Amino acid sequence: MASIKDYKIKNVETIKKRLDGARAIVLVDYKGITVEEVNKLRNQFRAANVDYFISKNTWIKIALNDLKINQLDGYLKGTTAIAVSKVDEVMPAKVLKKFAETELEKKDYLKFKVGLIGDGIYNPAQLTQLALLPSKEELYSKVLAGINTPATSLVGVMNGVISKLARAIEAVAKKKAE
Repeated sequence: MASIKDYKIKNVETIKKRLDGARAIVLVDYKGITVEEVNKLRNQFRAANVDYFISKNTWIKIALNDLKINQLDGYLKGTTAIAVSKVDEVMPAKVLKKFAETELEKKDYLKFKVGLIGDGIYNPAQLTQLALLPSKEELYSKVLAGINTPATSLVGVMNGVISKLARAIEAVAKKKAE
């Protein structure tokens, strides 16, 4: 039979695996949210490739410290959920902000505590601002559209010049034929 200590060690190791290699770690105060709302939020996080879980603050702290991350220690108090993205730095904040606006009808719960993105610590106001940024895909499409616009304009101008030249040649040919 496994001891309680083994159980705790196993849970800390599981949390470490979930946090290792994270590009963004966002701590969330989930006090007041219902089980149904948590399930909807988890589904939205899952669809965005964000890992969202709730665990004991002590276990989270031990796992973070084992990974040499101690900037979040002071925020591990009270009800804490954690959103982790290994792909997109901004996605945890985007999903959480959108969920709070659409599903919770701007109720005063489910709040950002703090975020760790790269080596930077982001407060709730900064995380909210990050959530307003367009996604990488949106930025890529805007850049490509910006690159494509001059080329499209050039093609349009060239087609116009060529068609005018063709009409002029045709008009001269008709005049000579008369």
